[in-house]
Amino acid sequence: MQTVRAAVFSAPGAVAVEELELESPRRGEVLVRLGASGVCHSDLHVVDGDWPRPAPVVMGHEGAGIVEAVGEDVRDVAVGDSVVLSWFYSCRRCEHCMAGRAWMCSGTRAGESVMEDGTTRFRRESGEDVYTYVGVGSMAERTVVPESGAIRVPAEVPAEVAALIGCAVTTGAGAVLNTARVPPGSSVVVIGAGGVGLSAIMGAALAGAEPIVAVERAEAKHALALEVGATHAVSSPEEARELVGDGADFAFEAIGLVETIEALPGLLRPGGTAVLIGMPPYGVRASFDVYPFIDTGKALVGSIYGGSVPSVEFPRLAALYLAGKLPVDKLVSHRIGLDDLDEAFEAMRRAERARSVIVFD
Repeated sequence: MQTVRAAVFSAPGAVAVEELELESPRRGEVLVRLGASGVCHSDLHVVDGDWPRPAPVVMGHEGAGIVEAVGEDVRDVAVGDSVVLSWFYSCRRCEHCMAGRAWMCSGTRAGESVMEDGTTRFRRESGEDVYTYVGVGSMAERTVVPESGAIRVPAEVPAEVAALIGCAVTTGAGAVLNTARVPPGSSVVVIGAGGVGLSAIMGAALAGAEPIVAVERAEAKHALALEVGATHAVSSPEEARELVGDGADFAFEAIGLVETIEALPGLLRPGGTAVLIGMPPYGVRASFDVYPFIDTGKALVGSIYGGSVPSVEFPRLAALYLAGKLPVDKLVSHRIGLDDLDEAFEAMRRAERARSVIVFD
């Protein structure tokens, strides 16, 4: 048992840095010393009460660090390894996992924010158990995760880059490369230039798409969108529609807003595909005119975690970064400390910054 500092969510709007006790890893588990943790909109959805989650819970799901200890029967990683944490650890036994669809795993307990045995490794000094957000809890100096949730990557990848591979990059780039399988020369529109949207733009550039139109109402983000691979940056879907002639082959929504989701069909050419990446609050509904959508043979696809198998995807994306083909480091707009978390959430509410990343000493 050791003591660590961690950001704990107790109720909507209530997040505080606390000192918690952290238990050693059990069978099939890994203790990781965090190097960095991204501040993702999914964290904000919990903090703002949009997504009900068990509480108290150690926040953070976009992390990377160094393995400090392993439990019995751990084979995939060893002490000293650099790892990226997966926010959807898989059971590796269900039919979906066996078919190579780890993002559909039916045996995981990540959604309950507990380990595979249904317990948690964090607790307060009073003895009260503290959940681990989606089995990661990366907004802590150290955390314990299931073995399948710790994926080894080269030590040369900086911690803040590795952390973003764990969520934003895999979610965005994976939606382009895995879910949509965008062919070279395809026209692409990406709505939203936050961490996930910018990652989708990078994925589109990697796929050889042309043109790649970024739609972002915060004009301060246009330059960054162009820097990571967009050929055009505009402020509205209407402006994007003017650039893609009879419509785009693919349109990606990376925000989770009703108005931009509903704009997707109008951005597509006949036979085009709309891909939903952004996650809205629970209960949100969107609508569009169905007849012309069907009549023109358009498709609507949901993409979760970029359709990725983390044990395959994380090392691949890390290799692309090291080869200079995936400029993930450009997404890191602000390096902060754990005590600066409130400010990062406020900036996110104002649609500022690309990605704030907590960097641990």
